[in-house]
Amino acid sequence: MADRTLRGMRLGAQSMQSEEGVEFAERQRAKYRTDDGETFDVIFAADADLPDTWESPKSGREGVLLSPDGTPIPIELGEAKAARTHWDMLLERRSRDELEELLQERLDLLRARRGGGERLGA
Repeated sequence: MADRTLRGMRLGAQSMQSEEGVEFAERQRAKYRTDDGETFDVIFAADADLPDTWESPKSGREGVLLSPDGTPIPIELGEAKAARTHWDMLLERRSRDELEELLQERLDLLRARRGGGERLGA
């Protein structure tokens, strides 16, 4: 019984002495290999999608999923979407001329609060 996995078992409701009334979950074994040649197995549920990479429990190195014949399965890289910066989002809402005008208004306001027309950083 120890070599199989229980799914949906109610603890205390049934005796663990026998396998009567126990339904075992289907499993699949995935094989991974690290860059240094270490291979290791990971057990997943039969209906789980297998990840392309997995960390080795012994060395901590990342292993690549192997096909049944032992060759590494190529990792499919999705399209890398460039991260939008604050500046990009700002330019979506306002033109550069509008931004220059707003900047000048804010600088004039700050200069007026400081009590003079001196330029910042001058």
